[in-house]
Amino acid sequence: MNILITGANGFIGSRLAMRLTEMGHKIRGLVRETSRLDKLNGLELELAFGDITVPETLVKPMQGMDLVIHTAGAVTDWGPLSYFEQQNVDGLQQVFKAAEAAGVGRFVHIGTVAIYGFGRIGVKEDDPFAESHVCYCISKRKGVEWLKRLAGHTKMEMTIVHPGNVFGPGDDKFILPFLQLLDRNRFVWVNGGRAWTCPTYIENLVQGIALASFHPAAAGETFIITDGLEMDWKTFAGALFRGLGKKPVTLSVPRPIVYSVAFMLETVYKLIHSRQAPALTRYRIDNAGLDYHFSIEKAQRLLGYLPPVDFQASIDRTVQWYGERKLIKLKN
Repeated sequence: MNILITGANGFIGSRLAMRLTEMGHKIRGLVRETSRLDKLNGLELELAFGDITVPETLVKPMQGMDLVIHTAGAVTDWGPLSYFEQQNVDGLQQVFKAAEAAGVGRFVHIGTVAIYGFGRIGVKEDDPFAESHVCYCISKRKGVEWLKRLAGHTKMEMTIVHPGNVFGPGDDKFILPFLQLLDRNRFVWVNGGRAWTCPTYIENLVQGIALASFHPAAAGETFIITDGLEMDWKTFAGALFRGLGKKPVTLSVPRPIVYSVAFMLETVYKLIHSRQAPALTRYRIDNAGLDYHFSIEKAQRLLGYLPPVDFQASIDRTVQWYGERKLIKLKN
């Protein structure tokens, strides 16, 4: 099968390209001409240069494709709403329209569980989305709502995959900074680490996306993909502490206090029009201090999804990968 992956140079896109290539598919990766390509080193795939917000650059890359997996977009908790809407709403629309015009058979969109909000356990695909002050969440929700409105009005099959908190080797946006906080003893618990979380190891996510891309039952459906664990932050971070050979910290701060600090920092950074995010944001505090847990029952039932890598193995592989590259220090 001929498959186009947008954002193929990213953390998820590159690992997905690797897996699908191993499965025997022909992969074309859509990247910007200015994109870093180090995550694609050694992979056998065709590169196509384009911009998801510029329609004319998408026409040629779509030609001859059977499947499009859209992973590209803005993934951060800081920046103006206009930027996020350009990437996560307008960009999604342009990619979808180009795929539809090219006669692509199925379109798989990678969303996020963040659109369901915080403070909930066992959230399912059909549960209502949450209102949010986070521009990333607002834009991702708008993109998904636009797709859902197209249901029944296009010949192209659509599938939406919402990953949880993705981590693993090669992730420089979440797990590397998190490991470095632990390694440098700059980490404190929020509410004692008691909030449930939704770890999603990259290999498990890629397995879920592959099933959603090819399974006949996935057409027209939405799937939440996580590791399916009933786990709090103390358990998750505690495993990373042990992997680093360090004792977990004991210091904890109440969520209302640190949330207020994050709000003040955000206010100051917005006033000075800072492009760099503050050290604390309300999104990060809510992620750590409120329950953020999702059900994978639908993916198990319809797709036969079972995370192939267990929790301890995912932690071991992740810590070892960063340790071997001297990005963190490991104690013998």
